[in-house]
Amino acid sequence: MGNIMDYISWRGDLSFEQSQFNEVDNLILACFSYVNLDGISAVTKQKGIGLKKLTKEFMKLHTMKELEADKSFIRLAPFMMMEMAKSVRFGKCVVRNYVNDIVTEAEQQFAAMEIVLEDGTSYVSFRGTDDTIIGWKEDFNLSNGIVPSHRKALEYLEFNGTYMQSMIRLGGHSKGGNLAMYTAMQCDDALQEKILSVYDNDGPGFPEAFFSSEKVEKVLPKVTRIIPEASVIGMLLNHQKDPLIVASTQKGILQHDAFT
Repeated sequence: MGNIMDYISWRGDLSFEQSQFNEVDNLILACFSYVNLDGISAVTKQKGIGLKKLTKEFMKLHTMKELEADKSFIRLAPFMMMEMAKSVRFGKCVVRNYVNDIVTEAEQQFAAMEIVLEDGTSYVSFRGTDDTIIGWKEDFNLSNGIVPSHRKALEYLEFNGTYMQSMIRLGGHSKGGNLAMYTAMQCDDALQEKILSVYDNDGPGFPEAFFSSEKVEKVLPKVTRIIPEASVIGMLLNHQKDPLIVASTQKGILQHDAFT
């Protein structure tokens, strides 16, 4: 059984022209937003930075020893980025509009980035819960309805969406999947028309009342919801879309780790 790192090794030599965008590409780009790109100013701008150059800039700020010492569940994200940069499939991506915002008082943890693929389409990746206490606290607040990150995600898409000339995909893992769903269902009509697909990778759902709107009905056909066999997080609250159930190399709650 392979994981997303194996996929980059096995299929990374194929361009999107040779093999079209699929669910595994989505999971890779959803996990990409876990890479902490703080300190690289070019990635925050509209013009962005090519993935190969971005990886070099990242390695000027971090040592392999430091990266290998990381024991968090998102520790593999930087190594995945290095493999992506070497591949034909992802090597020419441009990463832009990176935001990383933690506001303790507001109990808000929000991070997102836009990855422009070689064919010109964009994947807007919303970061899931990181290892900050604020991130987890905000997750518990999801059951009460809308949280500060929902508003930030919608602002992010509506501000940056005006610059996006081509079609866009929205996605994320865990809370990031929930944010992708929320923005797709709440953004203005012009942006909703630009959305090719929405990927919710084991993200929690919403209170039932959230689904009673025309906007929601319009976007649901574009949604792909992916959960592991023993999903816990992805079964929380209410969902309007049947999931695609996938295998994992882990057991129980540890299946939530997207790298499994």
